[in-house]
Amino acid sequence: MLRVSVPRVCPVTMTYRRLGRAGLQVSTLSFGSWVTFDGQLDDTLAMECLQAAYDAGVNFFDNADGYAAGQSEAIMGRSIAALGWERASYVISTKLFFGVQDGVNQRETLNRKYLLEGIEKSLDRLQHNSVDLLFCHRCDTETPMEEIVHTMHEIVESGRAYYWGTSEWTAAQWLEAWHIADKRNWHKPQMDQPQYNMLVRDKVETEFLACYDKGMGTTIWSPLSSGVLTGKYLDGVPDDSRAALDGYEWLREIMLTEDKMNVVRNLVPIAAELDCSMAQLAIAWCAANPHVSTVITGASRVSQVQENMAAMDVVEALTPAVLERIDAVLANTN
Repeated sequence: MLRVSVPRVCPVTMTYRRLGRAGLQVSTLSFGSWVTFDGQLDDTLAMECLQAAYDAGVNFFDNADGYAAGQSEAIMGRSIAALGWERASYVISTKLFFGVQDGVNQRETLNRKYLLEGIEKSLDRLQHNSVDLLFCHRCDTETPMEEIVHTMHEIVESGRAYYWGTSEWTAAQWLEAWHIADKRNWHKPQMDQPQYNMLVRDKVETEFLACYDKGMGTTIWSPLSSGVLTGKYLDGVPDDSRAALDGYEWLREIMLTEDKMNVVRNLVPIAAELDCSMAQLAIAWCAANPHVSTVITGASRVSQVQENMAAMDVVEALTPAVLERIDAVLANTN
């Protein structure tokens, strides 16, 4: 019988890392609003979770215009304004591509018109004059890369964003943008936001190696593989879980396979030996990769924020021997 571990609740010692070669430092663990804001959190609970993360030392808060059709940005903007944080004390981001409204030039594009109008609308919803990080949420193969790069350069030059980067671009796409910016003496892409977790490893560990040589930082998302790596789906789908939400049927069909459940079952004893929860093990494992600038976590309640943040104290327990045991279970290294 497996011994299921309980979450660590010890005080958190947050660390900070440079975003690639940029001077900007971001907390090793950060807080994002995808799925939860508006879908699971109202303003009051969002504010409580944001403050819990901030109190734990988190200084990076991630968002996107496509999250809840702009409502995620609006909730975060109202919450931060109400909390009264000093602007210099945190890093905030948003992403452009998916858009808020249907229509030509309003969704799934990175053309100049959309980017320049989109950043203004995002800033209005966030109640900020600028974002620290601005991401191209996906690559738009219909818009010339030079148009994308020049417009992002112009947004940074204007002070509406301090750094720009990409999310879920291929290494070839990111390097093309970098070389165009380098040739034109424009602001270069500084980071990508790829999915990275124990079940999805190739892009961060292999594909991006040439990008790291150019200074790429990474703000990785889905460290828990949409909750799969927490172990909460081993006995079915809880009613309050992400997989139970309308629109997330894909998660049940694609992620909750028997092979993946067996991987999670075999990781449970390792988490138990380290006296941490499965979620903490999965988050710490991501943070142990030196190419990861920050691990974006999410939560639908304060207790989850606190549990996630305590993963910082698990990182040092991931010795080479422990990581080797985890790799043997995952069996997905190149």
